[in-house]
Amino acid sequence: MKIAYFDCFSGISGDMCLGALVDAGVSLRKLESCLRTLPVKGYSLAEEKVRRNGIAATKVDVIVKQGKSGPGAVIRRWKDVRGIIRESALPEEIKKKGHEIFRTLFEAEARVHAEPLSRIHLHELSSIDCLVDVFGTLTGLSLLGIDAVYSSPVNLGGGVVQTAHGILPVPAPATAELLKNARVYSSDIPFELTTPTGAAILKALSKGFGGMPCFRYEKVGVGAGSGEIENRPNVLRIFAGEMDRDSSWDTVTVIETNIDDMNPQIYEYLIDELFSRGALDVWLTQVIMKKTRPAVVLSVLCNREKRDDLAAVILKETTSLGVRYFETQRVTMQREVQTVPSKYGTVRVKTARLGKVLVKSAPEFEDCRKIAKETSLPLREIIDGARSLAGKKKR
Repeated sequence: MKIAYFDCFSGISGDMCLGALVDAGVSLRKLESCLRTLPVKGYSLAEEKVRRNGIAATKVDVIVKQGKSGPGAVIRRWKDVRGIIRESALPEEIKKKGHEIFRTLFEAEARVHAEPLSRIHLHELSSIDCLVDVFGTLTGLSLLGIDAVYSSPVNLGGGVVQTAHGILPVPAPATAELLKNARVYSSDIPFELTTPTGAAILKALSKGFGGMPCFRYEKVGVGAGSGEIENRPNVLRIFAGEMDRDSSWDTVTVIETNIDDMNPQIYEYLIDELFSRGALDVWLTQVIMKKTRPAVVLSVLCNREKRDDLAAVILKETTSLGVRYFETQRVTMQREVQTVPSKYGTVRVKTARLGKVLVKSAPEFEDCRKIAKETSLPLREIIDGARSLAGKKKR
């Protein structure tokens, strides 16, 4: 599987995405040819090799003909952009993803301005260059054969930015709305590092925000932002390469709390509750706390969207007064459950594969225990037999 990793240490914008993709090997002429299927006229693309704080990068600009942007520009509402997408001859997958990005943009603007979706227009975001940035990014990723996108935590920048609504704090309200639940930070640079367009692209495309996943990258594209930033290259890097299809990389959350004053009988009920609410894993670790008190560290692994619900369960059901959490990355092998018939009964067996080689197999313990009790055979014999049968079935 081919993936792209967006390194947003200096934020992200639409033109930075285009520049990084062209720098990674996407032909600008090919990109222009694909974008001509959009029913939008009056622009051209320009490519320039630049340096940002000593780092070589590619700057791609959307050159709009006089009178097409700025004061007096055409105002496009959601129905107008939706019509442009529908009438284009772009591949259906690109149209679908572009529709998602622009709907997300309009919905974010509607929420921050407390206006109905039908009345919102996107000011600077409604200009031709926004359409080209979004569909150019989607087309560029397609031309590189990218199957999935991941991202680093996103640097938002700081200070204020001049907009059609006047001076606004960074991140701009729409950017803040778009990046809810993403991993973000601010390096206190007085500069809008992440724009709403860049935020919307990441929101729609990224499967996770964290450290670089385990993969073999073949290309590095460096896209330049507008202007220099002191002591920091104003660039976006995109790493493109191969990830093993039989492994899966994603970002998960770990919730923890230390408990030294609770009846241990409660843990069994608590663990059942956490799993029923969506925990991926739960474990207890014995530790020694202050005043040499024996204690337990309760750890819960979950998807990000389950974090608040599971934290509430912990605070409700335990003596803990607070929890901590952090995000981490994991790589999982391709897994499946098969049913293996044996002369004693059927047993479910979990298998994990790497390519075509069966790497691991684990018979379901409860199935094996049930057969052992019914037959009086050694449990170990039932487990070994089920594992052996699973291996023969897959060969």
